Amino acid sequence: MIFRVRRLFALGLAGLAAMLAGNAAGSPGAGTAPAPRFVALPGGSAGIGFDDLQFSARLDRVLIPAGRTGDLDLLDPATDAVTTIKGFSATGRFAGGHGEGITSVTEDGRWLFVTDRTADRIDVIDAAARKTVASARLASGPDYVRFVAPTHELWVSEPGRDRIEVFRLTGDAPPTPVHESFIPVPGGPESLVIDATHSRAYTHLWAGKSVAIDLKARRIVGTWSNGCRGSRGIALDPAHGWLFAGCAEGKAVVMDLARGGAQIGSLRAGAGVDIIDYSPALRHLYVPGATSATLSILAVSPEGRLSLVATVPAASGSHCVVADTHGHAYVCDPRRGGLIVVPDDPVSPGR
Repeated sequence: MIFRVRRLFALGLAGLAAMLAGNAAGSPGAGTAPAPRFVALPGGSAGIGFDDLQFSARLDRVLIPAGRTGDLDLLDPATDAVTTIKGFSATGRFAGGHGEGITSVTEDGRWLFVTDRTADRIDVIDAAARKTVASARLASGPDYVRFVAPTHELWVSEPGRDRIEVFRLTGDAPPTPVHESFIPVPGGPESLVIDATHSRAYTHLWAGKSVAIDLKARRIVGTWSNGCRGSRGIALDPAHGWLFAGCAEGKAVVMDLARGGAQIGSLRAGAGVDIIDYSPALRHLYVPGATSATLSILAVSPEGRLSLVATVPAASGSHCVVADTHGHAYVCDPRRGGLIVVPDDPVSPGR
């Protein structure tokens, strides 16, 4: 795999070039590692408890719930410029973890929906006006929020109560979340992804299983082993019918949904794995390791097998990542309060 790096920036980390070379040389199957750069976020110098990062192709922005700062940051991938939407729960200095302020976001193109862990609230934001226009109370502490287009609903995972809370969205301008029901997920839910094409949602149970939930029936319709000792991150390729699991012990797994979740690929990657992401265009899976302070870039073959493309230095606590549609992966750096931007622009995708 050969990489063309568009822009080279210094991260300001001692010995970065040597680490990059060492990781590329010391990782079987790895190609030339791309050079990262760091983007500081407003108010981030005291640290930020990041969790769920998202990319909106319709807005062409990276969506960053910036935890304790009380800000929702929108980053332009072309310029690294950051627009800030304020007015959410703010707290003091970063003390570790990601249990404060807004930590998860989803969108439908015009409206942004964010969950506030401090206030146990879900807020609706007008993306153009950059202001909160509606809100609703949550029944218990939130983890992930996802917009469900086929049913025009919001699903909020509440792992402290082993359930997903469902809100219907009423009205058009603005939509208002109204509690509809709960979906029991005993032993979970951890992570959440929506497959609108097949009318399914997927989430993990903590101890090595994944489940499929029917979007309209709102019930679990499939359960299978995902090969993890500790299930964490999730990602989806709906076109190929692949579900990806990130394992806390340092592994990524590919499951074939057409074959009842059969495991068709797995690979060791870093340590302290949590949130993962996937680029369908590149067929690359991004696996950050909070303990190993690395980002592993894995290629997915047409048969669903995994191979290592590159291992890139990240930061201690870098447990979350999101990919855009421009050949970048964004890895959270909680202690420095910003994102490490990793160019991933292969000349030859190897397909």
